[in-house]
Amino acid sequence: MFNTTLKSKLKNNELTIGSWITIGHPSVIEVLANAGFDWLTIDMEHTSVGYSTAQVLISTIQSKGMAALVRVSKNEEVVIKRVMDAGADGVIVPMINNAEDAKKAVEYVKYPPVGKRGVGLFRAQKYGLNDGFEDYKKWLSDYAVIIAQIEHIDAVNNIEEIISTSGIDGVIIGPYDLSGSMGIPGKFDDPKVKTALSRFEKVCKEKNFTMGFHVIEPDSNLLNEKINSGYNFLAFSTDFLFMGRKARTEIDKSKK
Repeated sequence: MFNTTLKSKLKNNELTIGSWITIGHPSVIEVLANAGFDWLTIDMEHTSVGYSTAQVLISTIQSKGMAALVRVSKNEEVVIKRVMDAGADGVIVPMINNAEDAKKAVEYVKYPPVGKRGVGLFRAQKYGLNDGFEDYKKWLSDYAVIIAQIEHIDAVNNIEEIISTSGIDGVIIGPYDLSGSMGIPGKFDDPKVKTALSRFEKVCKEKNFTMGFHVIEPDSNLLNEKINSGYNFLAFSTDFLFMGRKARTEIDKSKK
């Protein structure tokens, strides 16, 4: 059921490429699985995907040999516990602004003594059958993935303490919210935003820490730019943009 390779790739700073799932239907995953992604992230923050749908999507992703991550709606115990119990291979946690936020995210994923997550028997624990809990407990300790989303100027200013938090496996920048926190939403060419991104990159590279970015446009040139800049945990576009951009491009061509 669970992925055991993504964690080691992150630890070794190997390049992994995934995408973002916003449409709550397993067929979307079955189509994208043929592209060769290492992981897919189910977005539960900015979509209508609920827990029951997320569980179906998680199992579909895993059945295709990819790691199933969930971008949860917030850094909160019950939210994170439920997606982990549904069998997620890890979480991307939004608005991690300091070491305390990062520590809480780890505690909500991990069992005691490392964390504070309550124990239940659901899909992740094989519904309590065949040593499911013991198997899951070991997997959780060794392989569960926790990615901190950096999307506020405070997080950039505190990036050293965030990446030094035990249990955090990587960080992914959120440029839209980062620019918004600076009062200039969407102004990625503004010198202040560029300076913040440069600081983020500089610290992560100096610490040899997994550095992520979400390339929104389905353009391989933009993806390669980030690879060449040293990013190694890359979300490439979204399900609806892959579909919508291709449809629009081909229709526009036919009208010329």
